[in-house]
Amino acid sequence: MPAYEHVFIARQDLTSQAVDELTETLKNVVSGNGGTVAAHEYWGLRNLTFKIKKNRKGHYVLMNLDAPPAAVAELERQQKINEDVVRFMTVRVEALSEGPSVMMRARERDRERGFDRDDRGYGGFDRDRGDRGDRGDRGDRGDRGDRGDRGDRGDREPRGDRGDA
Repeated sequence: MPAYEHVFIARQDLTSQAVDELTETLKNVVSGNGGTVAAHEYWGLRNLTFKIKKNRKGHYVLMNLDAPPAAVAELERQQKINEDVVRFMTVRVEALSEGPSVMMRARERDRERGFDRDDRGYGGFDRDRGDRGDRGDRGDRGDRGDRGDRGDRGDREPRGDRGDA
């Protein structure tokens, strides 16, 4: 049977337990159609690059499938119907990879280095500033006004690269 890697993104407002239940339901769809799920990985709640169906985040799940094309087609059909699935993608591969995926290896590597992605904070407000300090050496900058104190710049020559000449 052909091998597939299947990733789906579930809605951000689902709990981890609900995502596990959804994954089990999808595993049953594959096994009911003559396929097997060799492995599955929960990658966690991650930011999306852009909004998808009004969601900014999503629960990512990878499933390694060893299934006939009909089982994959039924899996994708079920995910199109399910409102909890935001996106999915299935890729046929030559052979299923053994061990953790690239995403899980990166997370393990970061933890070994003492950098945990979950502790990162948002907007950089609580991150370590390193050598810069907290910029307390800038002093009081006072009211900077409307920045209208630059004086008259005079007439400018037209730029030649715009075709304005």
